Amino acid sequence: MQALLGMSLLAGLMACSAGFARSNPVALPDPKLDIPATAARGEQTAVFAGGCFWGVEAVFDHVRGVTSAISGYSGGTAMTAQYHVVGTGRTGHAESVKVVFDPTKVSYGQLLKIYFSVAHDPTQLDRQSPDVGPQYRSEIFTTTPAQQKVANAYIAQLTAAKVFSAPIVTRVEPLDGFYRAERYHQNYLSQHPNDPYIVYNDAPKLVHLKAMFPGLYKGG
Repeated sequence: MQALLGMSLLAGLMACSAGFARSNPVALPDPKLDIPATAARGEQTAVFAGGCFWGVEAVFDHVRGVTSAISGYSGGTAMTAQYHVVGTGRTGHAESVKVVFDPTKVSYGQLLKIYFSVAHDPTQLDRQSPDVGPQYRSEIFTTTPAQQKVANAYIAQLTAAKVFSAPIVTRVEPLDGFYRAERYHQNYLSQHPNDPYIVYNDAPKLVHLKAMFPGLYKGG
C-alpha cells in the first residue's frame, strides 16, 4: 500500500510539473436556487467527489457549519470499496467526501459554490490535476430530491454565465451508498501537512477558501 502511495505521489508531482494543476480558484455567483434553512431540520448530509479525497475533505473540514467531513467511496458496491481496488478505475466508485452540516449556518447552495470554486476543477473529465481515472471524476451524489434540483440548477446557471473556460463535466446522481475509506486517509492533510502532494495540490485550496469565503472559513 505504501509503495502504491509512493508511486502515486511521484506520478502526481510529475504531472503537476507538466502544468496539469489549476492554480487559481474561480469567483462564482451565488446559486439562484437554494434550500432554505427552514426547509431542513437538523443536520444534513451532502456527498461530493472531485479528485483525491484528501483535498476535498480538508476544504470542507474548514467550512463553518460543517460538523464532519469524511473521506470514502461512492458509486460502486460495498464489496469493492477498498482503496487498492477502487484505484483500478473499474469499480464505479469515485473518491468522495461525506459532509455533515448545519443548514442554519451554511446552506447546501453555499457548499456547492465552494465545491465548484475552490475544492476542485469541474471542467476536468475523469481526472483532477495529477490524478487520472474515473475514480477521480467530478460528481455530486445527492441525498434528497431538493439537493438534486439545486445542484442541477446551479450547473445550468454556471454554464449559462460561462464562468469557466471549458464545459462543466460534473455528474449529478442520487447517492446509492457511501463507504468510509481506510483510517489512514482520514484527516490526511492535517496529519501530513509537509507531504509534497499536499503542499502542491491541496494546501493552496485552504488559502483560496480563506481568501474567497472569509465568512465561512474556520481555522484549525
